[in-house]
Amino acid sequence: MSCAHIAVVGSTNIDFVMHVTRFARPGETMHVHASSTGLGGKGANQAMAVARLGQAVALAGWTGRDMLASMARTTLEGAGVDTRWLLEDAATGTGRAFITINRAGENQILVDGGANMAHTDTSLPLLLPALDGAGMVMLQMEMDPTLMIAVARHARAHAIPVMLDPAPVPAGGLPDELCRLADILTPNERETAALTGIEPKDETTALAAARILHERGVSTAIIKLGHRGVVYSAPGAQGFIPPFRVHAIDTVAAGDCFNAGLATAMVTGHPPAQAVRVAAACGALATTRAGAAQAAPTMADVTALMAAQPAA
Repeated sequence: MSCAHIAVVGSTNIDFVMHVTRFARPGETMHVHASSTGLGGKGANQAMAVARLGQAVALAGWTGRDMLASMARTTLEGAGVDTRWLLEDAATGTGRAFITINRAGENQILVDGGANMAHTDTSLPLLLPALDGAGMVMLQMEMDPTLMIAVARHARAHAIPVMLDPAPVPAGGLPDELCRLADILTPNERETAALTGIEPKDETTALAAARILHERGVSTAIIKLGHRGVVYSAPGAQGFIPPFRVHAIDTVAAGDCFNAGLATAMVTGHPPAQAVRVAAACGALATTRAGAAQAAPTMADVTALMAAQPAA
């Protein structure tokens, strides 16, 4: 693996997951048939997933100063994530997510951002040491957009590639400056539709959406189509990666594992098509396991899946 670490600036939550036969209707009370509590938040998920792949990674952000923070930190450090810049905010609680998963593996998620959303661009200096020597910085939209822009500006000024997961897309869309600062943007179908007005259903429609993202300043657009595969459009390279065939039981954090695989492959020198295929394998494997951060595969898992289902 590369000696340059990946810096993740993002959210840390504790997830409360409930499994149901179907989603509840308005006003309806239902019993769940299973539940669990574990680490979540897109930042923590992506950092954990990078670490599981064997790549050095640092997570920068905030938790509260509470029992949930202790749970999160213990889990992250146990996986090998550098948490020196995962700071505590005594004035707010650790972020929490409430996740319902139906029998088809689909999910609905409600998030209380807590400490994740309590800091703006004025807090940038507290996190900058995490970026020193980084080979890539990974961002998401579960923190204040002004902070994400400030991190991306710093990364651009220091020639650190920026990978932006635009989830969840803000009500007003992504800030124009953040689009221009994102070297790599990785929306799924819904996020692509929200950002471009095009609902990607296949390679043609996804590439049309990618062109709009390029016009907004995004260098590389990688559009995740779920069970239909992945389309990528990078300088001098574009194409389609077909989906891996797996038995999906839980789609929570599949996108986070995809991004972790993509970042790891890119910092270790894989060309776009290969990097996207590694990412697709990571995302597919994550759907075969329950939970968020704990569903992340190892590189041995990824290599085995890619060998079992070779590229055409």
